[in-house]
Amino acid sequence: MTHLPGLINDLALILMTAGVVTLVFRKLKQPVVLGYLLAGFLVGPHFLHIPTVTDAPNVQIWSEIGIIFLLFALGLEFSFKKLAKVGGSAGVTAVIEVVGMVGIGYLTGQLLGWSVMDSLFLGGVLSISSTTIIIRAFEEVGVKGRGFVSLVFGVLIVEDIIAILLLVLLSTVAVTKSFAGLEMLQSGGKLVFFLTLWFLAGIYFVPSFLRRAKPWINQETLLVVSVGLCFAMVVFATKVGFSPALGAFVMGSILAETVEAERIEHLIGPVKDLFAAVFFVSVGMLINPEILLKYAFPIAIITCVTVTGKILTTTIGSILSGRSVRHSVQAGFSLAQIGEFSFIIAGLGLSLKVTSDFLYPIAVSVSAVTTFCTPYLIKSSDSAADKIESLLPEKWKNALSHYARNTGTVASTSEWSTLVRSYAMNVFIFGIIVTAIFLFIGKVVPSLITFEFASENLREALCFVAALMLSAPFLWAMAIRRPQAELIHSIWTNSRARVPLAVLEMSRVLLASALIGILSFEALNLNFALTSSIAFCAILVFAFSRNLNATYQQIEKRFITNLGERETMSGEPAPTLAPWDAHVVWFDVPANSTIAGLSLGQLDIRSTYGVTIAAIERGSRRLIAPNFDERIFPHDRLAVLGTDEQLSSFRKQIETEHTFDAEEIVGAHYTLRQVELRSTSPIVGKSIRDAELRARTKGLLVGLERQGKRVLNPDASTVFEPGDHLWIVGDPNSIRSLGG
Repeated sequence: MTHLPGLINDLALILMTAGVVTLVFRKLKQPVVLGYLLAGFLVGPHFLHIPTVTDAPNVQIWSEIGIIFLLFALGLEFSFKKLAKVGGSAGVTAVIEVVGMVGIGYLTGQLLGWSVMDSLFLGGVLSISSTTIIIRAFEEVGVKGRGFVSLVFGVLIVEDIIAILLLVLLSTVAVTKSFAGLEMLQSGGKLVFFLTLWFLAGIYFVPSFLRRAKPWINQETLLVVSVGLCFAMVVFATKVGFSPALGAFVMGSILAETVEAERIEHLIGPVKDLFAAVFFVSVGMLINPEILLKYAFPIAIITCVTVTGKILTTTIGSILSGRSVRHSVQAGFSLAQIGEFSFIIAGLGLSLKVTSDFLYPIAVSVSAVTTFCTPYLIKSSDSAADKIESLLPEKWKNALSHYARNTGTVASTSEWSTLVRSYAMNVFIFGIIVTAIFLFIGKVVPSLITFEFASENLREALCFVAALMLSAPFLWAMAIRRPQAELIHSIWTNSRARVPLAVLEMSRVLLASALIGILSFEALNLNFALTSSIAFCAILVFAFSRNLNATYQQIEKRFITNLGERETMSGEPAPTLAPWDAHVVWFDVPANSTIAGLSLGQLDIRSTYGVTIAAIERGSRRLIAPNFDERIFPHDRLAVLGTDEQLSSFRKQIETEHTFDAEEIVGAHYTLRQVELRSTSPIVGKSIRDAELRARTKGLLVGLERQGKRVLNPDASTVFEPGDHLWIVGDPNSIRSLGG
């Protein structure tokens, strides 16, 4: 008789049980994740009426692979570039929500009589919402095109990054039994260093590799290559002290910037679903009915605290970040649950033996209840927002409107602040690259060389030369390159600014020299670090500036090309600020559409539906702010701006196949921005028709706010007044000049 490994028996039991249970849950229109948890309970050690999993440790390994694929898929869908563009609002909201929930969770644990460590880990468990559950709930409820969704996705990404820091912090506290601020600061700096380095290196190498290998890549090889890259980053992240989940997320975000992102996401989907199912089933296996009955009261209390606390903290954080009350409430109701990262945090406490055994099953139970409630909370968010808005006093509404308007207003910045910020970013980025090169040459390369080929002094000298040659273009960019040449020339015309400007320029050279000296001493163990730094400056300035400039320009060109390749090839717009509750959705014009062949003037879409067509994409062409004579053709893609209600009405006339996150810009050099008109503005006193905004901004006006009253797509006869706030799709520099 052939022997079958226990793992295969267990997988058969897990997947068959999960399949049957989830079919029932789908028929009942309940979240599938709950079905996986129930299936895990049925095949777990605490339910003895059917066969039980026998090889739990191996199943746990499979569940860890499931976490890796979940985070990899998340990175594919939400790249670092998208995070940077929604980062202001999402970052503020996420930080306030996480800090608030950690405090609320800790206080709840203390009131329940738990230990300090149990209470602290409970705060961590309650602070992170479930990306997987929310994405699936959005798909089931059908709200992915709504205006608040991009905020929720941005918060989820920031939460995942904060969760990594939280794991580091909780680990430090668990080991030292105290809050070690210095260790936390070091861990945060290390995280920023590696995230920046991974993103820069990944964008430079991975898209180029995929582009050159494209003739030999089919679906099979693309799947293998992308999974291989994912696990390579997982291994590297683990080697430098971070979680496997972070490595998977980073590689997903890098691949999200390539033209193959959609194909990879499509190929990874079934693999992710399979391993994610095993992960959630393994979590369900830990459910113990005896513990649940024993701690029924704490579970009920913590569930209520989770839902209420997350709604409050997210809503407050979102309002403080400048979002409308409606979007803030909708986001709060969407994020009112815990999930996979909460399991990881609870599991950390168990593995470190610093938390009680009851914390993990309580976390699973609270997650199950809040997961069950999530779709209903999302559905009820509209009515809750209506109720809250109706209860708010008019003064509060005006104050919140004024605050939200001011957070999105185009603010003028001085030339000096712009220059200093540009130089600081220049030094930061190239400093990280140079540091990474020296650390690699000094720490990694020697460990790879297993034979003696020269004396120790000669090896050190060769390492120094190699590190200096590889980092020379970036050192030149850090110390000599002028990223704001025109701005520097403008500042130089002011004789009083020449001395500070010269000091600023000299500071860059000194910083580069000091960095080389420190790295030569620390990474390469060179005793002549100071001398080598001085020699570097002389060589860099007088001998190789032209060649280094050319080399750096080639590197920068390749990086910029790779970074924008996906948008260039696919025409996908990037996120930015949208006015009020309006956002952009892309519609594909079907071949038999009734609007095909008609001009925008004939359709009169703005008057009929209240929406604006901000751009038309036709093959490789993109028409920004099309005029009324432009006709709609079959298979055109329309970037339509409007509120949820207006877009829903317009959707009845045209089918849509692809919707992008709310709050978008509509072209690489065109943005949707707000500007406040001063009395010196050239368009004050003129009507919209006479102001010739299309010629001035190469765009069009889509919204106006005056004395707290908002008008989307205002009438052409409206006369501009000082203090008006305009929302315009157009060239950002031209829009800025309208303020006066």
